[in-house]
Amino acid sequence: MVNFTQVVEFVLLGFRGGPGMQATLFAAFTLLYVAAVVGNAGLAVVIRADARLHTPMYALLQSLSVLDVCYSSTIAPRALLNCLGRGHKVSLGSCAAQFFFLSLFGTTEAFLLAAMAYDRLLAIRTPLLYPLRMSPRVCGLLVSGSYAGGLLNAVTQTTMTFTLSFCGPNEINDFFCDVLPLLSLSCSDTLTNQLVLLGLCGSIIVGTFLVVLVSYASIAAAILRIRTAQGRHKAFSTCAAHLTAVCLFFGTVFFMYAQPSAGSSMEHSKVVSVFYTVVIPVLNPLIYSLRNQEVRRALRKGPQRLCRG
Repeated sequence: MVNFTQVVEFVLLGFRGGPGMQATLFAAFTLLYVAAVVGNAGLAVVIRADARLHTPMYALLQSLSVLDVCYSSTIAPRALLNCLGRGHKVSLGSCAAQFFFLSLFGTTEAFLLAAMAYDRLLAIRTPLLYPLRMSPRVCGLLVSGSYAGGLLNAVTQTTMTFTLSFCGPNEINDFFCDVLPLLSLSCSDTLTNQLVLLGLCGSIIVGTFLVVLVSYASIAAAILRIRTAQGRHKAFSTCAAHLTAVCLFFGTVFFMYAQPSAGSSMEHSKVVSVFYTVVIPVLNPLIYSLRNQEVRRALRKGPQRLCRG
């Protein structure tokens, strides 16, 4: 009879490289994290402070900004400790907590991006009925529904993953606790987990992406029916920022989970993980502020209001 020792902590291997590389990574992570928090928190404050931005579109954008702060905060602090050589070991409970919040915020963002696409569809296809169909109540239901979907996936994935037995190697070849490296370390039969991962996560990713795809196909058809070039440009400009954010998010997610997880591709996976967990939260406020005239106007008038106050 073989005796197994139950794993009580994991070791996050992080990125390869000596002290010089780790110092560079620490500086890069610090810069990205600060930019993500300041950019998204600033955008959320601007939307809250400007009464003209109290519309469903900006309420959803404000929710996305808060979500991105939470998402990057789940990853970056642990990654910074890892670069300093102090955060390689993580307890089973801490790993489960990080895994839960990553699943929650990542899934919620997918649902929220789909809700934002639906909002733009209503605004362009039925502008006269838009205030009725996208009321504050409906907007609130879309946000709460996005979190409910994220919570369902997070509870399911976390429960199924951390009820497995971990009795062998405890080194996670990543800088955070993700599902695929954890399944590879389990000494239990993970077939059911893999099927649930494929079915549940796959349906969420594909389903939300299809909502975005169908919404923007309908939006494109509506824009092409607008007779004036100025009208077409105005309609397209309201969607361009969101479409850019959607392409970044879903593009990196598809790339991340469509590639093999063994061998040298794990190093590539880490780079992609940095992109969709830290870099995208940095880019989102830039995308939405630079391509949106109302946000730019609010940003310019913000300091003026502070000076008068």
